[in-house]
Amino acid sequence: MQWTKRNEQPVYANRWFSVNLADVELPDRRHLDHFLIRLRPVAVATVVNRANEVLLLWRHRFITDSWGWELAAGVVEDGEDVAGAAARELEEETGWRPGPLRHLMSAEPSNGLTDARHHVYWADEGEYVGHPVDDFESDRREWVSLKLVPDMVARGEVPAATMAAALLLLHHLRLGQDGRP
Repeated sequence: MQWTKRNEQPVYANRWFSVNLADVELPDRRHLDHFLIRLRPVAVATVVNRANEVLLLWRHRFITDSWGWELAAGVVEDGEDVAGAAARELEEETGWRPGPLRHLMSAEPSNGLTDARHHVYWADEGEYVGHPVDDFESDRREWVSLKLVPDMVARGEVPAATMAAALLLLHHLRLGQDGRP
């Protein structure tokens, strides 16, 4: 069944997102009002070192009042390419400049409400360039063994869906299904 958007009107907008109201026609021809959030693309990045440790941030999210492990992430600025934004965010939030980035995955974390697309990149090398400029983004930054990732996700220590999916994919790519390199 396909829903058809007949009209969409802005309700609120700022430089990061807009909230719109859409007139949606259902397959049985009924209409409903549906709010949606339009967002800039989000760039995400991390480094996995030779010891198969991934660089993570431990942070609090006030919206859900929860703590968890995340990858460095932020919106793509006007005129910026996504991989460049991912590298910038990683350096700003961790103090690590990544080596050549590889695209890992793209995801729509909440496509029933928003058009947000998260683009995740990773590097297998990085250079520490100093204390993070945006150190207010997290309580700490740590290298965590990829072997621990499945259990961390299962325990809810990686609450953000895109982050959990990306870490599980990195675990699979670097360690294989049995968890060994």
